[in-house]
Amino acid sequence: MLNITAARKARKKHIELNMAPLIDMVFILLIFFLVTTSFVKETGVDICRPTATTATSREKAKILVGITKDDLIYMDKREIDIRAVRANIERAIAENPEASVVIVADRESRTGITIKVMDGCRLGGAKNVSIAAGLPTEK
Repeated sequence: MLNITAARKARKKHIELNMAPLIDMVFILLIFFLVTTSFVKETGVDICRPTATTATSREKAKILVGITKDDLIYMDKREIDIRAVRANIERAIAENPEASVVIVADRESRTGITIKVMDGCRLGGAKNVSIAAGLPTEK
């Protein structure tokens, strides 16, 4: 009489799960998501935005122009002159013709500078120019 338990054990093969390909695949996916993620662009300065109850969120803002409370203008984390706004916008629009321009002005900046920047953006070829505002916080 054969020992049935011994025969079953002899038939069973030792199954081994190799983790190396799984880990490689996880790292490849991680690299893929890091490379394809679009990062948020900032103006390069801290700005205290004015609030507006009618403010809406704009998802596709590609070109940001910052104006500080000292009326300094920033684009791509560098300070630019008011006369250079048009040239910088022309260059940015040439890279991405569908991009919209958002002016992020501090609430203490002068309105005249904001209007000059907006005018420079439009002269630079920007079709969609808007001013950023924050939503009011509920108390």
